[in-house]
Amino acid sequence: MKKQNEQPGILQRLKSGAAIPMSDPMYSEVRDAVNRTFQVLARLNSATHTDEVRALLSEVIGAPVDESTTVFPPFHTNYGRNIELGRRVFINHACSFLDLGGICIEDDVMIGPRVNITSENHPVDVATRKTLVPGLVSIKRNAWIGAGATILPGVTVGENAVVAAGAVVHQDVPANTVFGGVPAKHIKKIEP
Repeated sequence: MKKQNEQPGILQRLKSGAAIPMSDPMYSEVRDAVNRTFQVLARLNSATHTDEVRALLSEVIGAPVDESTTVFPPFHTNYGRNIELGRRVFINHACSFLDLGGICIEDDVMIGPRVNITSENHPVDVATRKTLVPGLVSIKRNAWIGAGATILPGVTVGENAVVAAGAVVHQDVPANTVFGGVPAKHIKKIEP
């Protein structure tokens, strides 16, 4: 039972959106969690069957991955427990998900190869740069993230939206639109 004045764990504080300096006395919990995740990822990334990948990814995220979801290795994440995956999700080769701030991927999402999704950032100011600033990333139903795209912290990609290959997305992508470029901007509206 948690005492009334006891602070929540560092991983819970990050998921709730709290900025955490790397000098935080609980920061070793992050390192320990990352090391546990890397051990499972080593097995996942040498797996030879999609069912084996799915089972190991379930271990990484701490929840069952639906049998309709497919992930091609290699797959990289630093923590994994803050990733939520829907049904009929496809994640292609060499994707990297930094999830301390949370990554939620809804049903029917397609993610191309070498996509980076990060829910973590750092301030530009030198004095506070070694602070993790989390921001939940949400990829809504039926979105498609093109090859080599980067989705930055706090971004929501709307339902049916398309993020073009190579785009760097720093702002929300409305539903039923195509965004592309560096930085990503609205290209066109699409019919649902």
